[in-house]
Amino acid sequence: MKSPGDFIQYAHHPQLTDATLVLALSGWMDGGDVSTGTVERLVSLVAADPFAEIDPEPFYIYNFPGTMEIAALFRPHICIEEGLVESLEMPNSTFYYHEARNLVLFIGKEPNMKWRAFGECIFSLARDVGVKRILFVGSFGGAVPHTREPRLYVTCSSEQLVREMEVYGARRSEYEGPGSFTTYLMNEAPKQDLEMVSLVAEIPGYLQGSNPASIEAVTRRLAKILQLPLDLDSLRTASTTWELHVSSVVEEDEELAETVRQLEEQYDDELLEETEPPDSEVN
Repeated sequence: MKSPGDFIQYAHHPQLTDATLVLALSGWMDGGDVSTGTVERLVSLVAADPFAEIDPEPFYIYNFPGTMEIAALFRPHICIEEGLVESLEMPNSTFYYHEARNLVLFIGKEPNMKWRAFGECIFSLARDVGVKRILFVGSFGGAVPHTREPRLYVTCSSEQLVREMEVYGARRSEYEGPGSFTTYLMNEAPKQDLEMVSLVAEIPGYLQGSNPASIEAVTRRLAKILQLPLDLDSLRTASTTWELHVSSVVEEDEELAETVRQLEEQYDDELLEETEPPDSEVN
């Protein structure tokens, strides 16, 4: 029987101390590409170096029975031009690191199978390179309009971590329903003597595709949490351009425009309620 280490392919072994592993997974909690998009930009902004990969073969389904629409969700993406195969994209799960920042970053795909073994790969690498805390970033579609900052919700492996994240404006999560692989990791992390935080952004549920505004907002919040002095000008520019484009499209649809205005009003009213000081007692 293979051990978790047998599925990890190292280029080299960095040695860090009490490092943070920032985790991104495509799939269940990657609406607007906020999970993968945010960590991809962190990798680029800090110029992190790849150093290890998880072998995808045991963990993913490539040929799922059913209609073509369902099967297409599992099959690798290919590109053929003028009769030649230009690209074949198999699932990729890659670890990066930045020694000076004491930072490890991971971009992968939520596994279809063998969650325990895939989780052990992550935990095994964390032990090998000196990780103390795992921080997942993700998203879900909700009632936040595209013209407002996404709300950020937190789930943690301890009460102390919840209080620490609340300082950064994260709200405590409340949820019951189908679970994610990251929740499985959260449940197992304390058994591995690891801390774990899940930061999930609520983004506009009425939009599809990549959401640069939410990616920029979450990247900015992560930079504060990780104490990374990053130049986010390029992200702000992309965010502003995207928001202006979406707003122009929304205004062409009267029903959608009215929905967005209602969401803005609800968002602003809730924000006012949160910032208003409590009524003073009259003695």
